[in-house]
Amino acid sequence: MIAYLKGIVHSKEKNQLVLEVNDVGYQLEISVQTLQQLPSAGKEVKVLVYHHITDNDQRLFGFMNQNEKDLFELLITVKRIGPKLGLTILSGLPPQEITGAIIQNDKSALSQIKGIGKKTAQRMILELKDKVSEMVDATYTNQSGSVSGNLKEEAVSALQSLGFRKRDAQEAVKLAASDSQPDGNVQELVKASLSQLDN
Repeated sequence: MIAYLKGIVHSKEKNQLVLEVNDVGYQLEISVQTLQQLPSAGKEVKVLVYHHITDNDQRLFGFMNQNEKDLFELLITVKRIGPKLGLTILSGLPPQEITGAIIQNDKSALSQIKGIGKKTAQRMILELKDKVSEMVDATYTNQSGSVSGNLKEEAVSALQSLGFRKRDAQEAVKLAASDSQPDGNVQELVKASLSQLDN
């Protein structure tokens, strides 16, 4: 399996990148978000790769950051969402807005994405809400390492990464902190805050 490729941008267009690595051109399918972050042709870049293999096909999907790749891998676990539609979803909204819409049960935001109807949006929410929360927990555990620093600020940042407005995040964290008194644990505070935002 290919985890990442580091090479020279040979060409790029709406949903495709050709990356030259040691005189070999790799064709990767990409989202609009990744396209916007790529350097110009002739420049070196490192691209994270999802290597999709079926009985009669092999395709490479490229991502500029780990968050987008992680979200893509979650999206394609949803029934009837394959890699092509997963990439379309990532092109439709920034990753933090997609995760925010899933957490907030915002079917209308998700169904505005090309190829996503209300039924698919509902299925995404049902199947991914818990997984998205866990993904955010893991991200912030890795980033903080310990619980030193301002727990509330870290929790607000975590909620903002999910697409919540700062003011809403601050209010939810304030309420959650007063209700639950998590023991110096950012993850618990984020979970408690998400419950406040669901209400």
